[in-house]
Amino acid sequence: MFQDKTLQCRDCGADFVFTVGEQEFYADKGFENLPARCPECRAARRQNRRGFGGQPRQMYPAVCASCGVETEVPFEPTGVKPVYCRDCFQANRQYGSR
Repeated sequence: MFQDKTLQCRDCGADFVFTVGEQEFYADKGFENLPARCPECRAARRQNRRGFGGQPRQMYPAVCASCGVETEVPFEPTGVKPVYCRDCFQANRQYGSR
């Protein structure tokens, strides 16, 4: 049913093979679109989204609404919602009371 397909990467323009195994995986997961990036560019994109490859992630100072400790968060607090340190956030997350 499936056959290896040669696709062109959207980012680097290199040709890459979309294998039968990958196609079966995509079908099992219900993915309808073909991959647009080669494996190398997909990996690089994932790393950049996690803040590894480029500049360090912008962090903002905040005070934890639960314990009062000074902390840093990856978003600019607006004062509308409470901000928690890592420990309090994890504790609240475990109990589902955010």
